Amino acid sequence: MQQPEEIFKKNIALLSDMAVEERLVVPCSPKRLPSVQSVRDIVSLVRDIVFPAYFDDKQSDPLYRQYHIGVNVERLSVLLSEQIATALLFECDCRDSARERAQGIMLSFIDHLPEIKRLLFTDVKAIFDNDPAVHNYSEVIFCYPVVQTMLHYRVAHQLHVMGVPILPRILTELAHSATGIDINPGAEIGEYFAIDHGTGVVIGETCIIGHHVTLYQGVTLGAKNFQVDDNGRPVNVPRHPIIGNHVTIYANSTILGRITIGHNTVIGGNIWLTHSVPPGSRILQSKALDVSFNGGLGI
Repeated sequence: MQQPEEIFKKNIALLSDMAVEERLVVPCSPKRLPSVQSVRDIVSLVRDIVFPAYFDDKQSDPLYRQYHIGVNVERLSVLLSEQIATALLFECDCRDSARERAQGIMLSFIDHLPEIKRLLFTDVKAIFDNDPAVHNYSEVIFCYPVVQTMLHYRVAHQLHVMGVPILPRILTELAHSATGIDINPGAEIGEYFAIDHGTGVVIGETCIIGHHVTLYQGVTLGAKNFQVDDNGRPVNVPRHPIIGNHVTIYANSTILGRITIGHNTVIGGNIWLTHSVPPGSRILQSKALDVSFNGGLGI
């Protein structure tokens, strides 16, 4: 019978030797990965900045509000610059230019914070206006998972637009794991966006969503299929739906492919849709068939 020390030594040696499969996904030169905890801290700081006095009691006093927001912006700038540089360095070895570029991206992101805040408050209003069960805006901000999701998404999308690798996907996947709402950071989502309940919603990378759009739980805005190159690799081309303004899509509907859903359209629950529909459409299921069963027969 092998001794514990022998088992440990043998398997540590095997695990320390990089497998062929591992070489496909691990860079040859040692590089740092972005810190997931730092990404969480970045989102928390943005949350405290755009929703002052909600999550940080120190900001409730208007006399000190500017000071505390200033401290948070400074902390955010340090963390964000470091994590952007780490993400850039993971894809290239140009250390000096990566750090300089990260500083520029960080400053541009700080410059976009007022717009991110504005968009998030339009989302809060859309949720409030679409749900009679909510009593005030504070309840939406504190309790509704879509606010957490949209906070992550709005930050991630801005970084994605600025060309930052890896970080945007980490941001949206953190929200996905917490809320069950999966929004790719590459999707374009307009203002006044609402998701009711939310669990199971999927929004693909090349989706374009207009203003005043409401989705319910289980909605998928996905790809019907994808093209491949000569090597059999999927090609990243537009493949997800375009949703017009003032569209409502009810629970568990699936919208697939690069199709257009016209403005002011309502799509009922449990719909499978793979073709474009004009503005003002009403897409509903056929009437339910009422069938009686005797003692379980026919089920």
